[in-house]
Amino acid sequence: MRTEIENIVDEIKQAISLLRRHLDWDQAVRRLDWLNNKAEDPNLWNDATEAQKLMRERQQLDDGINGVRSFEQQMQDAIDLIELGEEEGDADIIKDAEDTLKALGGEAARRQVEAMLSGEADGNDTYLEVHSGAGGTESQDWANILLRMYTRWSERQGYKVELMEVHDGEEAGIKSATLLVKGHNAYGWLKTESGVHRLVRISPFDSNARRHTSFSSIWVYPVIDDSIQIDINESDCRIDTYRSSGAGGQHVNTTDSAVRITHMPSGIVVQCQQERSQHKNKAKAWDMLRARLYEAELKKREDAANAEAASKSDIGWGHQIRSYVLQPYQLVKDLRTGVSSTAPDDVLDGDLNQFMEAALAHRVNGGSDAVVDDLS
Repeated sequence: MRTEIENIVDEIKQAISLLRRHLDWDQAVRRLDWLNNKAEDPNLWNDATEAQKLMRERQQLDDGINGVRSFEQQMQDAIDLIELGEEEGDADIIKDAEDTLKALGGEAARRQVEAMLSGEADGNDTYLEVHSGAGGTESQDWANILLRMYTRWSERQGYKVELMEVHDGEEAGIKSATLLVKGHNAYGWLKTESGVHRLVRISPFDSNARRHTSFSSIWVYPVIDDSIQIDINESDCRIDTYRSSGAGGQHVNTTDSAVRITHMPSGIVVQCQQERSQHKNKAKAWDMLRARLYEAELKKREDAANAEAASKSDIGWGHQIRSYVLQPYQLVKDLRTGVSSTAPDDVLDGDLNQFMEAALAHRVNGGSDAVVDDLS
């Protein structure tokens, strides 16, 4: 086999090894056998909730185990065909088998990313908040650019996007906004985007055409379903109503339909102005608060599991995760992984997967931050 094909086979084998480790292969096989036997128990459905939970687990394990086995078999079949073609001098058989391996190589890369999306809430829908930093119109315009960037990325992924609330800036841009991104693994993909994003450019708002640096922060937290119990004492919360801002028609802008809930013990604040009804906005705000508290608990567990990682995953104005330079040169660089792009226009139009995949691998593998110089 030629070197290119040998490299592809090595990549596929590495992907299979990763998938086996992710599944904890021997334990997963034993667990699936137990679940298959359990499914034959006529008493299983006496507790419908528990039965559904076990059947979901069974399906996930069955998909994962059979997927790896099928992957291994396809790879071996292709290798055998290449050897057969070489023995018989049949170039067509060799080419078909090599094409199969190349396709499997692409599938291997996709499966490796999927294996990293295995957290407790990674498969869930997600909320994404954008907040402008200090700097007035400059940072508010940057926050609006980020809002569009994540909207475009979500659309590219085939996800559904809803704007839950937005606070417009005085002159341009936004002070803050919240998106609801709906789709499989939405939270898993976006969770590594939480942090401070830095923009360097010639300001369109500066008549002297000087270079400005702006900051905005992103906060990502998962939507949770009714199976996850988050108890909130309403006496610990302050509920405020206010008039919605932005486009939305006469009713939205002239009545106190928007709702803000402040959770006093944690300091978490959520707000919703998506609906015309204050009652509906309040219900959605409660859902958002439950999700924020759940995300805080997930982060607490992660920090406890790896104290060293706690400082890395801190979200604060002093912790930048990515810099976007538009002038005097063009470069986007992730300050955790070192991944960069010389096409910031594409990145700001939603081309983010290379950054997300690298950040996921970095997080899963528990490596230290890359030694990366920030961009001036």
